[in-house]
Amino acid sequence: MKKLLIASAVSAAFAAPTVALAQAARAPTLSQVLDASGINVSGYFDAAYTYANRNLEGGVLTDRVFDSQNNSFALHQFGLQVAKQPSRGFGGVVNITAGSDAQVIHAFPETTAGAGSMFDITQAYGQYAAGDLTLMAGKFVTLAGSEVIWSPSNTNFSRSILFGAIPFTHTGVRAGYALSNTVTLYGGINNGWDQLTDANKGKTIELGATIVPSKPLTINVTGYFGKEAAVAPGTQPAAAQDQRNLLNVVATYTINNRMSAGGEVLYVSQDRAVGGSAKYNGLAGYFTYNLNREWRVAARAEMFDDKNGFHFAPAAPFATSDTKYKEVTATLAYLPNSSVELRGEIRGDQANNAVFRNSDGTTAKSLLTLAFQGIYKF
Repeated sequence: MKKLLIASAVSAAFAAPTVALAQAARAPTLSQVLDASGINVSGYFDAAYTYANRNLEGGVLTDRVFDSQNNSFALHQFGLQVAKQPSRGFGGVVNITAGSDAQVIHAFPETTAGAGSMFDITQAYGQYAAGDLTLMAGKFVTLAGSEVIWSPSNTNFSRSILFGAIPFTHTGVRAGYALSNTVTLYGGINNGWDQLTDANKGKTIELGATIVPSKPLTINVTGYFGKEAAVAPGTQPAAAQDQRNLLNVVATYTINNRMSAGGEVLYVSQDRAVGGSAKYNGLAGYFTYNLNREWRVAARAEMFDDKNGFHFAPAAPFATSDTKYKEVTATLAYLPNSSVELRGEIRGDQANNAVFRNSDGTTAKSLLTLAFQGIYKF
């Protein structure tokens, strides 16, 4: 009997840790808790080294968006998004961007009051979904353009000229309605281009449509119409207000499971600007080819016509001259796994006027950059 009691005690002593371990193993992880609640958390780090043969520093205006260093490493973006977007009912999205790129995408009034900040609340909106209808209210990214702020979603490191010629974000309300399996319509009203609070009292109307006429082809058509300051987009000083219109068409075509191509057309006009009115327009083409699971090449070519120097406002003597820009970009990407992407890029820009500046103050008609980028996604 005594031996039986001792054996039972020993067995219990060994069983206790086993039971505890089993209970711990059954405890849900944070990821499982979030998945069960319908909350999705995703993000990335985007760091790069850039070399430029012209001067990009010190506020020198070029046709680049996020490239502002001549020879430097930079943390371009740390992006984080927390989203709950059920197919029915209430949800919301919060998306923050930290890093050097955040200084560029700030909405008014931070464009003037805190432009040096490297932190930006890029999106923060609530939504309500009811079948084919989705309603949004808050701050959200624009409908226009092929490229986006979220770095991993682009195939090139540098952003296009056209990306810098459209708004980044809007604050207001937006509705999306799936008319059919092939057509989704969008409509909304907001404060205008990159305005967290209203800078001019006027409101901007947004209209859009996503059309999928066939499985490989997707077409996005976007229009923005409203009164804005009659100065170049990205600046919001007290100025005369008049009509600004944007029309953007983006088409993407999946050639096969390795190749895809796309095109974009942009037209923007601004009334009562320099000389009474101003406009700019652009055209871009994209091509992507997956060599295999680990290697990808991407190319982009575009043209941009800046009438009266309205958008880039280059220094004299070209401040009010028509300046035509061209650029070609080639990017090689290595993807060792689903979380890591390494890119090397070469890009050349040209203009018909000598609008690019050297470090000694002289000007040139061309700009060449080399870049190496690393992205970690989680």
